[in-house]
Amino acid sequence: MKAIISNKYGSPDILEFKEVKNPIPDENQVLIKIYAASLNYGNLVLLKGEPFLARFAFGLFKPKYIIPGGDISGKVESVGKNVKHFKPGDEVFGDLSGCGWGGFAEYATVPENSLVMKPSNISYEEAAAVPMAATTALQSLRDKGKIKSGQKVLINGASGGVGTFAVQIAKSFGAEVTAVCSTRNLDIIKSIGADNVIDYTKENFTKNNELYDIILAVNGYQPISAYKGSLNQNGKYVMVGGSGAQLTQAMILGPLLSMTGSKKLGSFLQRPNQTDLIFIRDLIEAGQLKPIIDKYYKMSEVPNAFRYFEEGHTQGKIVITM
Repeated sequence: MKAIISNKYGSPDILEFKEVKNPIPDENQVLIKIYAASLNYGNLVLLKGEPFLARFAFGLFKPKYIIPGGDISGKVESVGKNVKHFKPGDEVFGDLSGCGWGGFAEYATVPENSLVMKPSNISYEEAAAVPMAATTALQSLRDKGKIKSGQKVLINGASGGVGTFAVQIAKSFGAEVTAVCSTRNLDIIKSIGADNVIDYTKENFTKNNELYDIILAVNGYQPISAYKGSLNQNGKYVMVGGSGAQLTQAMILGPLLSMTGSKKLGSFLQRPNQTDLIFIRDLIEAGQLKPIIDKYYKMSEVPNAFRYFEEGHTQGKIVITM
């Protein structure tokens, strides 16, 4: 089969498009013919080995997982004898980041608990855009933010992969959503249901005297003290992306600031979860959630896809077609 190979850490230039042996499923695995995959921030961490602490999970001196790619969609080719919930021909999607990656390839062997039946009302390409980003949005709002109907939620960096899902998921919980993005993304954000949209090139939301029950920081940068000042009493600030400075402040200062007063500030890291992916699939089939896709690349063009992703201006997701 054809696959993207990464034998060392570095820039997109080190990626190779080559023939490798087809994977063979064991008795507990499903063999998937992959139709589409997508890019997430975790793919960039796996490519570069940065931040350095990530290497303790991905391999200290070179990548432990030589075929990158987490989010996939495709069709079941065969199943191991112990697999109970899938059969050949099933249309599936899932997140491979918790079971060895390997999504930038024509085939992959996957534990069945990493897969869910694909939503019936979207394409393989759209389905591949969903798992990691949508799960991040769901878990950060529901589990970390404790979102409730009627709350005021602000999403900073609303036009990227996680942000576009977060806007829609927050609306599905009955929240009033304010989305922060650049001028060129205003129409996209309005189209997915944001109640209020702030153009950060013209207005700093931390200085408009508005207060929010949840602030989800997906991209961009504001000092953590400014985020705290924009929270209601008992409000929660959840950092899931953004600049290195934003990450450092959330991890180090967040817990300290949370010790004084009722406002809670901290970071969040997504965990692959089949139950959550079923929940997301149901939202998609109910018409409450749709993936926004910026660009499509062929598998042979994955290095170019990474270069575009690194620019940091993606509208929704980047999808890789096989």
